[in-house]
Amino acid sequence: MTAVAAPLPVPGTDAAYRRLSLWHDSAGEDWTPRPCLPGDTDADVVVVGAGFTGLWTAYYLLRAQPSLRVLVLEAEVAGFGASGRNGGWCSSLFPTSEQQLARLGGAAAARDLRLAMQDTVDEVGRVAAAEGVDAHYVKGGTIVAARTPAQLRRAHREVESARALGIGPQDLELLDAAEAGRRLGVSDLLGATVTPHCARVHPARLVRGLARAVERLGGVVRERTPVTGWEQGLVRTPHGHVRAEHVLRATEGFTARLPGLRRAVAPVYSLMLATEPLPAAFWEQAGLHRAETFSDHRHLIVYGQRTADDRLAFGGRGAPYHFRSSIRAPYDVDPSVHAELWRTLRELFPALDGARVTHTWGGPLGIARDWMASVGHDPATGLGWAGGYVGDGVGTSNLAGRTLADLVLRRDTALVRLPWVGHASPRWEPEPLRWIGVNAGLRLTQAADLEERVTGRPARLSAVLERLTGGGH
Repeated sequence: MTAVAAPLPVPGTDAAYRRLSLWHDSAGEDWTPRPCLPGDTDADVVVVGAGFTGLWTAYYLLRAQPSLRVLVLEAEVAGFGASGRNGGWCSSLFPTSEQQLARLGGAAAARDLRLAMQDTVDEVGRVAAAEGVDAHYVKGGTIVAARTPAQLRRAHREVESARALGIGPQDLELLDAAEAGRRLGVSDLLGATVTPHCARVHPARLVRGLARAVERLGGVVRERTPVTGWEQGLVRTPHGHVRAEHVLRATEGFTARLPGLRRAVAPVYSLMLATEPLPAAFWEQAGLHRAETFSDHRHLIVYGQRTADDRLAFGGRGAPYHFRSSIRAPYDVDPSVHAELWRTLRELFPALDGARVTHTWGGPLGIARDWMASVGHDPATGLGWAGGYVGDGVGTSNLAGRTLADLVLRRDTALVRLPWVGHASPRWEPEPLRWIGVNAGLRLTQAADLEERVTGRPARLSAVLERLTGGGH
């Protein structure tokens, strides 16, 4: 496998940011940072983090109330983290299962959240079009292959559970092998589930376009401005302090770097690779003619898309959690994990033999202890937050941004009554228990997939995995 994995150029430069991922490299952007905070200042709302969550929040606040002074602070550049490096699935996926949501807030609340997530996929496309953001948005849906009898049984069970919640075939459908093969040409295909509620996007183009939209609306984005602490009404940075009525945290996987929040979410790495542009003959076999995103029903999550320039961009879990929630640039590339991803992709698409990998990358995503994403705001203190998306953040962050805007503006909407609003996840265990537990869960996931390949039956470890993740990922 040939890959771009050389050391980064001088940190903080356009060249360094371009090397972060395929998306950064192909966004057509000048990644030279915007000016940092010039000194002490005042704002109505200060948002910590210029990824999707922070920028969507700023966008909807300014749309609703243009007179607001909204300031977004970013430690690196807009789109540096998961918002610029992800798999490009703008999906209706929520990290917690609907069964778990129903136990939390009732079946009606679980259904309301699902419908809100489905609407969110369209909302992202609507805003991108309205703001002139060419994010390569194509709503082609998601197809998830079943390639073993155990995977096929899981696909059946997923559809049965959906029907029990009143979700019909227009939202989730089970395809037989022949029908699935017309959409996705992977090996050993036995069937697939398919949903229309997902769009393929170029995430870096989307997040950078969103930052410009915020600025056009009057918001201010300050880059290379790390936040060193905050309290009610005040945010501290090395370049000055910001006084604001509302302080909103939108830092996802990087939350562990903030004072007092090392155990709020676990930063777990997800890694990706991209092939060179592939010829028409390959796509005649591989399918994905509607720009569907794709995966399969294994336990260890994998995800892929056909890019606008006919590459395969493919990623998955498998990288270890690092002790004390450590986040470092060298962790973005793991030769053994990237090699396994390439082996997996070639197993799915044998015609890839001889193709070249042009980019390898990765980065941390945020996982709450109960696998439950949340959004909230305390009107008494003005402090708010959103995150814990477990890798399902491209769509979920838009819903979070709209919800945070409604909470800040004290608007009584359907969004503020969804079951994830105000949810407080427990903190992760202290080290070394956190390191042992997260990595044991990863190994358990891999062992469950191996058990199924060997036995041809559903893994006995599956029940343990569901208990660990609350029925989510």
